[in-house]
Parts: sequence; structure tokens; C-alpha cells
Amino acid sequence: MQKIESHASFGGEQQVWQHHSQALDCDIRVAIYLPPQAQDGPVPVLYWLSGLTCTEQNFITKSGAQRYAAEHGIAIVCPDSSPRGDDVADADSYDLGKGAGFYVNATQAPWAAHYRMYDYVVGELPALIEAHFPVTHARAISGHSMGGHGALVIALRNPGRYRSVSAFAPIVAPSQVPWGEKALGAYLGEDHAAWKDYDAVALIPDATERLPLLIDQGSADEFLASQLRPELLDVACRTHGHPLILRMQPGHDHSYYFIASFIGDHIAHHAEAMRD
Repeated sequence: MQKIESHASFGGEQQVWQHHSQALDCDIRVAIYLPPQAQDGPVPVLYWLSGLTCTEQNFITKSGAQRYAAEHGIAIVCPDSSPRGDDVADADSYDLGKGAGFYVNATQAPWAAHYRMYDYVVGELPALIEAHFPVTHARAISGHSMGGHGALVIALRNPGRYRSVSAFAPIVAPSQVPWGEKALGAYLGEDHAAWKDYDAVALIPDATERLPLLIDQGSADEFLASQLRPELLDVACRTHGHPLILRMQPGHDHSYYFIASFIGDHIAHHAEAMRD
């Protein structure tokens, strides 16, 4: 691993590292905030998954999360949102290819060679973090938009791995909205049955762990009706008895102004769940 950046922040340290990923077969950057409590021993860790067009930088520079992570004594790990490199397939579109990995394991050419963000986030990344940094095995996961989709899917498919899950403006039913139809069709092919493994609404009925879902959604989000569709998740959770806290936040849009307004609530939620 190679350290790219290091900045003092709220008594802790915001770092960015680069390493070669076996799952992705490319170099990838990952940010980690270590709170001041990490100087005295291992701390719980929150994994944050970013949205379309993002890198590891967006969350760490715009969310203001470090203040709350320092207050509660948790680390925050934020990987890039897709594989990168000259030999990594891309598209002339913001919602497919680099910056749009959708946290799936692609099965279709040319994407299958590198686009395995699901395996990276679920397996390789936590193993790396737990081997190299002062963190415990207490994990939580969260994300925004495409990353909110990733967080929900990964938590639902991996019972027992995370203590808590939350999301900001997640794509809850990618099988039913344009962003998801485009990405899942390209990465997984046209067999819609394969899409269900990466669709939170489709996963709810058979979820074996009823981990409560905390979701914040802005009422003025320009993608609310066309891409996000939180009402579909609400119906699925009500139908199948899955605990859901869906908070519609008046006047908020899809931006990091929205995330910064409520990230303190989410970090407190995760800190409580990871407290031994």
C-alpha cells in the first residue's frame, strides 16, 4: 500500500492510500479517516460508498463527516466508486463505466475484466483495512445514490457482516429505473433474473436478517421520481415486515449539502450499533 495523502483533522488523520486490487485487477485509491481514539486502540469502522462520477475524494472533502467520526470514535473508509486505469473499459457517459461501477460483479464483456466492485467492497477491502489499520471487526455501511444502492444490497446479501446500514437518496430499485436498467443491462446482460441480486427492493422478501434500514431522502431531489423511487422500498418493507426508517427531508436536493446536513445523525446511528 502507498500513502497518497495525510491531513490532520479533528484530532485524527484523514489519509488516502493506493493499492493494487486483486478483485479489480487494477490500482485503486481508498480514503480512511482515523479518529483520535485510534491512537489508543482499535476502533469500529464505517464503510462509505459514493455515487455516480465520484472518487474517494468527494465524501472526505464535502461531507464534514470527520467531526462526527472523531466525536464518536469510529473510522470511516471510502473507496473509489469504480476500477480505474488505462486498460479499464469505459463509456462516453457519466452513468456507465469509470465512476459508475454500481457495486456489482460484471459478467459481460468488456466490463467483466475489472468491474467487480461487489467482491472488492464485501471481501478484499475490509480484509485489507483490518490487516493494516487499528480497527475492530465491528462494521457498518452507508452510501449516497449509487453508493446507497450498493450499501443496501451489500448489507441485505451479507447477514451478520454489518452492525448497521444507512443510505442517502439511494437507488432502491435499479431494475425499475433508467440508471439501473442501463448499468445492469451492460454489466450483467439482459437476463433480468440476474439483476435481482443487486436490487434492494427485490432482495427484501427473502432477507434472512432484518437489519433496520435508515434512509434520508430530500423532497426536492431532482432524481426522486425518475431514478430513486423510495416508495417502492417502503412498500416492500411494509409488506414483508422489514424495519425501515425513511425520512423525507423537506427542501433538500441530491447534493452534498444534503449529506452534510444529516451525516451527523447517520454516524451517531452507526456508532450506537457498533458499541460493544
